[in-house]
Amino acid sequence: QVRLMESGGGSVQSGGSLRLSCAVSGFTTGRYCMGWFRQRPGKEREGIANIDHDDHTIYAESVKGRFTISKDNAKNTVLLTMNNLQPEDTAIYYCAAHNFSSTVPICTLISPDFTDWGQGTQVTVST
Repeated sequence: QVRLMESGGGSVQSGGSLRLSCAVSGFTTGRYCMGWFRQRPGKEREGIANIDHDDHTIYAESVKGRFTISKDNAKNTVLLTMNNLQPEDTAIYYCAAHNFSSTVPICTLISPDFTDWGQGTQVTVST
């Protein structure tokens, strides 16, 4: 059974930084995609960054240049380093994963493509 557990959320002031971690267990090896999503108050969940088995990454325009996704394979962890945080980054942040399949053979930022989800961690950015 796949388990994803996020940690590292909290409250920071505008311009500050946080690093989120996603501990992964029970996930199969091979070709896969790990993603970070967020849901801002009153908004739909959106994909913001992903990384695949070959360490290829994709970022949403809203976070490009400020956020960095990375993997620590030895620790089975996916990280999201967030710099220059702004109040509009306030959201619940989720880690998600899926294996490549015949129906989803690529790594995307589309929620329905992901089969496994963490419970989320709150990030609050104040002015």
